Amino acid sequence: MAAPNEITVSQLLRLIGLPDAPVIVDISIDPDFDADPFLIPSAFRHPHSDFDGLKARLAGRPSVIVCQKGIKLSQGMAAMLRAEGLKSEYLQGGNYGWRDHAGAPRLPAAAIPPKTGDATLWVTRHRPKIDRIACPWLIRRFVDANARVLFVSPAEVAGVADRYGATPFDVEDVFWSHRGDQCTFDTMLDEFGLHTPALDRLATVVRAADTNAHDLAPQAAGLLALSVGLSRQYRDDNQQLDAGMALYDALYRWARDGSSEGHDWPSERKS
Repeated sequence: MAAPNEITVSQLLRLIGLPDAPVIVDISIDPDFDADPFLIPSAFRHPHSDFDGLKARLAGRPSVIVCQKGIKLSQGMAAMLRAEGLKSEYLQGGNYGWRDHAGAPRLPAAAIPPKTGDATLWVTRHRPKIDRIACPWLIRRFVDANARVLFVSPAEVAGVADRYGATPFDVEDVFWSHRGDQCTFDTMLDEFGLHTPALDRLATVVRAADTNAHDLAPQAAGLLALSVGLSRQYRDDNQQLDAGMALYDALYRWARDGSSEGHDWPSERKS
């Protein structure tokens, strides 16, 4: 049982990836982090000595504070935030507890592109359909909640990436792209170490819809239809991405909690 103001690894696992997940802040000291350079999905690092900076960065949002073992650093910071009227918990066992929990994915810090300010910056082709909505969803829910995505004409992706320090994705001849029969979403799961049963199930649907291999997953036809519909509904790619976030939030909950559920008529349930 968790202590007051403490959250367990199992509890946090159920929250990560959801639109209302708490902000996860890793305040491990540099020597501890450098000895095991991995992050809990969606977490960002912040020095434990900069309380005012963290308070401003949280902007009133609930948080989970993480340190190496879940003791003095994280408990102290969470208590300081609560003293200022913010909702904050510390992770039971800290990074060690997360590392030792079966099935808990960890992000290799080296895999995360450099940030510009407090956010990663990505660039891809305009008029997204499937992979170019699915990948930003994955990034914002599991890697960097503040990630910014630039949509530009295909011929200008490389130039924009160079001029603005953005990371190109889902275009040919870049690191974050299709590999063999795998789509860019698959590549991100591989490189970010985000393979879980739910994300792998979702990846199969994304791959099937994105590569016209609907035999892989019957849900692919529905995802394609909804994706094309969104692209027709929105002229602005960023507005389309915002709408697509809700679509993939729902698909993730299906993949995690509802993939075995069916529907038929007449209903077998009695009122």
